[in-house]
Amino acid sequence: MIRHIVLFKLKAFDTSEQKEAKMQEIKTALENLAPLIPELKRIEAGINRNENEQFDISLLTEFNSMEDLHTYAIHPEHVAVGKIVREVLEARACVDSVI
Repeated sequence: MIRHIVLFKLKAFDTSEQKEAKMQEIKTALENLAPLIPELKRIEAGINRNENEQFDISLLTEFNSMEDLHTYAIHPEHVAVGKIVREVLEARACVDSVI
């Protein structure tokens, strides 16, 4: 099993309300991938509430194999969500581990 963990730091927003709305949009879009991509065995997206940390959104996904992770990565529904994220992305960190 492969656990794919991603952290996203978003660019600055004019207001905290705008940032909150975008984070909720991204969280919902990510979680909505669950029934659309059969290779995706688990998905959890979270919004960071600790203002002392630098990342804004966490993503935890699990796959049976690296091949399944690759299928997810290029799936059109995932690519569409990626476009939403990239519009406001400042930084990203990722770890793919065997569990």
